[in-house]
Amino acid sequence: MDAGASAYLIRPNYKDKFKAVLAKECIGEILREQLYGAQYDPEEAPALSRALADSIKKKIVVFSDVGFDRYKLVVQVVVGEQRGEGVKMAARCFWDADTDSYAQDIFMNDSLFCVAAAFGVYYY
Repeated sequence: MDAGASAYLIRPNYKDKFKAVLAKECIGEILREQLYGAQYDPEEAPALSRALADSIKKKIVVFSDVGFDRYKLVVQVVVGEQRGEGVKMAARCFWDADTDSYAQDIFMNDSLFCVAAAFGVYYY
């Protein structure tokens, strides 16, 4: 198949689909590595969230054998102080359930909580 032929794919091959299980493993590993023993600091939370999101995105792209060539990866990270209160989060998006998917993981310690989600949206 020549390079121009791939531009007309309507659906990814099964092996090229976004793998939520793989993404969840990457998210969990990054959160454990970077947040183990961390203390919540409201001044550092925005920078920490951005750094975690960047690390997760890079790890998913590098760790995947396929590279998710025609996927847009969107990573959302929320870091908050652990006060024993409940937090509810939601995300809404218009997507194709056959090609698009997401993975998420949660990290908590005595000082902070972190919720990270990675969305893989296929470009048609």
